[in-house]
Amino acid sequence: MDKNTITGFILMALVVIGFSWYSQPSEEERILMQAKQDSIAAVKEQQAALAANEKKTIQAKQATEQAADTSALFFAQRQGQEQEVVLKNNKVKVTLSTLGGTVQNAEIIGYKSRNHEGNVTLMTRKDAQMTFSLAGKQENIISSDLFFTPTEQTDSTVTMVAEQEGKQFSISYRLQPDSYMVDILLQTQGLSGFFAPDMKTLGISWIDRIMQQEKGQSFENQRSSLTYKRKDKGTKNLSETSDETKEPEEALSWVAFKNQFFSAVLIAPQDFTGAKLTSTQETEKNNGFLKTYEADMKTFFDPTGNQPTKLQMYLGPNNFSILKSHNKLSQTTQDAELEELVYLGWPLFRWINRWLIMPLFDWLTGFGMNMGIVLLLLTIIVKVLVFPTTRKSFISSAKMRVLKPQIDELSAKYPKQEDAMRKQQETMQLYSQYGVSPMGGCLPMLIQMPIWIALFNFVPSAIELRGQKFLWAEDLSAYDEFVSWGHDIWLIGDHLSLFCVLFTLSTIVNTWISMRQQQNQMTGEMAQQMKMMKYMSYLMPLMFFFMFNNYSSGLCYYYFLSGLTSILIMWYLRLTTDDAKLLQKLETYREQHKNDPKKVSNLAARLEALQKMQAEQQAARKK
Repeated sequence: MDKNTITGFILMALVVIGFSWYSQPSEEERILMQAKQDSIAAVKEQQAALAANEKKTIQAKQATEQAADTSALFFAQRQGQEQEVVLKNNKVKVTLSTLGGTVQNAEIIGYKSRNHEGNVTLMTRKDAQMTFSLAGKQENIISSDLFFTPTEQTDSTVTMVAEQEGKQFSISYRLQPDSYMVDILLQTQGLSGFFAPDMKTLGISWIDRIMQQEKGQSFENQRSSLTYKRKDKGTKNLSETSDETKEPEEALSWVAFKNQFFSAVLIAPQDFTGAKLTSTQETEKNNGFLKTYEADMKTFFDPTGNQPTKLQMYLGPNNFSILKSHNKLSQTTQDAELEELVYLGWPLFRWINRWLIMPLFDWLTGFGMNMGIVLLLLTIIVKVLVFPTTRKSFISSAKMRVLKPQIDELSAKYPKQEDAMRKQQETMQLYSQYGVSPMGGCLPMLIQMPIWIALFNFVPSAIELRGQKFLWAEDLSAYDEFVSWGHDIWLIGDHLSLFCVLFTLSTIVNTWISMRQQQNQMTGEMAQQMKMMKYMSYLMPLMFFFMFNNYSSGLCYYYFLSGLTSILIMWYLRLTTDDAKLLQKLETYREQHKNDPKKVSNLAARLEALQKMQAEQQAARKK
């Protein structure tokens, strides 16, 4: 990269930053914009209230008309008083409503809620609704219109029944013991003549306005998505940060309304077809909600009533081990792969997390230590594992450093630009004579990079960090609010994360060390370009600060520890490396191999060919 390119990048960055600063609204404009948004929100609330009242009026009118029409199917079940039915085990408390006969909410036992006293709650009655529908010849059966009668009720089972003159529509629920899984069976009796002969599907409409469960809304929103599993294929999800609608052509095994750490998953052992999935972002910031999920789909239905429609719901945490164990409780004919709800990165990084990072993390967690200590020990173990590659990279750089006087001589020998190819060729030959590979310091660092990226995906997904305190951080799964000021500042937000600051500082120090090592190896024009390059390299840590200030403190803490240990390792290697002895070893290698046949590397051969071509072109121009 030449000086003009570097200057261009710097100017472009300054233009973007300057334009962003110049175009930000003034305080008066922000006040007016906020007032406008507040008024729009108030109008929307009024419209929603009017729509809700109108809906209730229409429903009441329909109920009256249907009650008067005694020929309507289940006419007696269209009026009644709503009741709640509770199913509970040691993992989850599920509340059903007799109006509609479906799940209203789920309380995840053992996970503290940030919204209210008690446990985390999913699918509240106010914000969520699930409806089952069956298309008849003359009219449709819609579960949300009916009041069901609970029968056969125990602590973990119940059957919701709508019955009229021997005709029956029932929904049975069974909460599996010591699990987060609910089995659902839907069946009709005496209604075979009610349906058309070709009617073989049950319609399902599911909608939920997803509550914010964690401290940082934007961070949680980025890790919450409507996710679905394709039959015989992998999982996909709708956009985490924008509105999106999808209509998958293939059959689906399950659909999940996923938060960062908790999910409500509807599983179809008989597959979902004709699905339409929608995710809509909340327009108002910090209102306690993230987005709205909608899923409309169909599944198998037997109108004769001989075979029930099977469904299941997983209502629980996004814990990799728990989700994997619940695959065995699934009634699907293939592996449900519920653990895919825990995002661990692209295939390579997922493999590293699955078979290296997670076993180490689970092993350390098993000792019952504070999660801050677990992350510290995890950092040390990872650094020990990659130490051989770190040392190899350092020694490679050190070899080039001690050979710098010889390289300086070559630079003095070939000061002209037209001799650059010859200088480069002789430089490569010199390195070859001393057994030094210029790329020897890069490959080990490339090996470490996937681990660094894998941990970027793992730490924010680790529910074990949720609610865990360490030093000044109240929750390692959210940002640490070391200093806050109550209003947003452009690019920073309303707080300062100390772990993010420490991570940024450690990155700056590591950048300084790295740039110093590289500068000591370079001469001439390349050294001048490196001086320009180092200023751009310091921009990356500053970008990290703005990026990670809202990220989980556990992730920033880990990266700070990783940066700090890297500084200590570099200091130790520099302290224990004797340049004089290293140069002596290189001279010994050169003496031992000076009579060997000349071995020219591919790069050196290419440089030689280019040098000859350049010489021929120069000779042709002189003629």
